[in-house]
Amino acid sequence: MIREDVEDHLEELARLTETAGGEVVDRQVQERARLDAATFVGRGKAQELAAACRGHRADLAIFDDDLSPAQVRNLEKLLGTRVIDRSTLILDIFARRARSREARTQVELARLNYLLPRLTRRWTHLERQEGGIGVRGIGETQIELDRRIIRRRIDHLKEDLERVVKGRQVRREGRRGVMQGALIGYTNSGKSTLLNALTHAEAFVEDRLFATLDPLTRRLEIGGRPLLLSDTVGFIRKLPHHLVASFRSTLEEAAQADFLLHVADVSHPQMAEQMAVTSEVLSSLQLDNRPILIVLNKIDSAEPAAVERARRLHPGAVLVSAARGDGLDGLKEALAGLMDHGLVQRAIRLRSADLEAISRVYAQSQVLDAQYHDGYVDLTIRASRERASALGRLGCEAVDAVEEAAR
Repeated sequence: MIREDVEDHLEELARLTETAGGEVVDRQVQERARLDAATFVGRGKAQELAAACRGHRADLAIFDDDLSPAQVRNLEKLLGTRVIDRSTLILDIFARRARSREARTQVELARLNYLLPRLTRRWTHLERQEGGIGVRGIGETQIELDRRIIRRRIDHLKEDLERVVKGRQVRREGRRGVMQGALIGYTNSGKSTLLNALTHAEAFVEDRLFATLDPLTRRLEIGGRPLLLSDTVGFIRKLPHHLVASFRSTLEEAAQADFLLHVADVSHPQMAEQMAVTSEVLSSLQLDNRPILIVLNKIDSAEPAAVERARRLHPGAVLVSAARGDGLDGLKEALAGLMDHGLVQRAIRLRSADLEAISRVYAQSQVLDAQYHDGYVDLTIRASRERASALGRLGCEAVDAVEEAAR
């Protein structure tokens, strides 16, 4: 990794620290061929860090990479201060930022999954007092009790999230038939600001990382047609995998979307890496198989050369300033194109008395025409190919109709 990238990573770590309420007093970089198994950085560098902690009267040292429990313990002894890693810091921020019950449940689940393998030797003041076959020391018993309590709590939290998922599925049933899009992207790329600009959602906005964790869905009209647009939690490099797993229920808003809007900060010098991180997370969640529109945001804060370079690299992207409202008309035109993409037109004949089937068709598609005669209703609908096929199976008899791609 080149020095500029390292500095950018440290700058992001500093912003994470500030988001968590800390103050950065010093930054240290080490070039090393191999990581030290005991202290991560090596004893010599650890002694330098200890001197820096004493000089700045620092009460916390934060490492930009994950540390093993043994490395944390050894570093705390050498540095004389508390030591955490990047994952612990991000989990702390999520715990501070979580507002809804769902978000708090997801964060607690991630924290407990992260803590569980790190309980070893936490109770050294209660070490085994006597030996013998079949005799366990107080400390060892306490660790096992803690593990059992944490596992039970994890199971309880998973059950809570399952109920949340079922509740979301019920709410989604009411949205069927309406096109859905999801805003995804690196944290602080301006997703919530863009949602506000398009829908007047009044979502919470702040120039900090992970300003909001809870998904928010709002409705807007595109060319006279309804579109549901959802904001989602932002991504970040080295995102703890436990956190991604815990937030799967939130990210289901993206999983259920007909298309994704990948929002990127064109003013950020590491935009390419941030977009790559987002793409990697989407791939890991198997969400990279649907239409994606790249939205290059913050053009008002970017250098003209950077904007032009991004335009060349992403010729199909839409350039906007969500904060100023620039480029929103072009974005809405692109959204209209996405809404038309992959739709088909189909005719369905239903019995007029089958009110449940008729209601379902109206709820899950766009009805273009309805003709009632002889106890039947002939509906001409527009929907995605899969949805049109499913609704077609409700028909009481075959209807000769041309199925064509909507344009």
